[in-house]
Amino acid sequence: MERVITGDLVSHVLLFSTHLLKAVNFAAELDCFLSLSLIARQNNYVRPVLTANSLLDIQNGRHVLQEMTVDTFIPNDTKILDNGNWNQMVELAFDADLNSNNQYHHRPQLFREEHLHKADVALIVFLSHIGSFVPADAATVGLTDRIFCAMGSKLMTAEQSTFMIDLHQVGMMLSFVLENICMHASSRSLCLLDEFGEGTLTEDGIGLLGGTINHFVASDDSPKVLVCTHLTEMFNESCLPKFEKIRFYTMSVLRPDNNCRDIEDIVFLYRLVPGHALLSYGLHCARLAGVPEDVIRRAACILDAIGNNKHVERMCNERILAQDQLYKDAVDKMLAFDVLKGDLDLFFQEIFPS
Repeated sequence: MERVITGDLVSHVLLFSTHLLKAVNFAAELDCFLSLSLIARQNNYVRPVLTANSLLDIQNGRHVLQEMTVDTFIPNDTKILDNGNWNQMVELAFDADLNSNNQYHHRPQLFREEHLHKADVALIVFLSHIGSFVPADAATVGLTDRIFCAMGSKLMTAEQSTFMIDLHQVGMMLSFVLENICMHASSRSLCLLDEFGEGTLTEDGIGLLGGTINHFVASDDSPKVLVCTHLTEMFNESCLPKFEKIRFYTMSVLRPDNNCRDIEDIVFLYRLVPGHALLSYGLHCARLAGVPEDVIRRAACILDAIGNNKHVERMCNERILAQDQLYKDAVDKMLAFDVLKGDLDLFFQEIFPS
């Protein structure tokens, strides 16, 4: 009886399935629009201007999620003009792994600010194309056909290394650009490269990144490309010749003088400015992250020795000196031991006391 009733109900509902599906789709679309509108109003988003020109002009762009988790978020501008120019975001203000991002807490959390900036741009472009307001003071976005990302993401189920995943993503990016050059449409694409070239030998990474950038620059109708890297060797003109299409940016740092290394005197401003980074500030970020002071001192000694082409001296402290003395005493006893007349058990007890 229950099966019969259920079957009759299903048959009756199926008669109105077309109308029901339309109602469900309408409700889902309305829910999406209401959600976008609510978030835009709560977080002071603005209406973006979509244009047929191939340009990107974002004033005080913000990250849709990151700004909700910090007390103070410092926005940044992005401008790629409609004259074929493309900006290369070579942001080397901080260490490659740890950067205090957009906040002034008594104990700053650590994020990667220059990497978040590319995510800001991609999200703003995406939101503009789905009809949403965007987190910025103003935004003019050219119509975009593809957003390519090589951001070093690693899926838990992936059977490949992060480096191999990056290679596949960049390979798809370059293949698409080649196809679109033939169709004269590649300038509509937005390409993001985050630390491409990491995960292998430095020389190989420099070659891969330099070759990729040169490929984009050589294109007659190149896409808009944002690159973030800590491979400072790219500044060498033999690796990356000067091109009008390339613009270098870095995260600004305030310090009393160029030789200042005291963390107390260095202020990270998190503002994207033209230019190259002078230092990586890796040790400063390590101190902010709570790395023990003795580790930082040892790292500073090693960096100083390598930078001056000196021999890295063996680390020496009281514990190591005590161990060295124990080893020396053991060797002296072994050399003085009479194999024929000596008591072997007593000898080992003296060397390895319980």
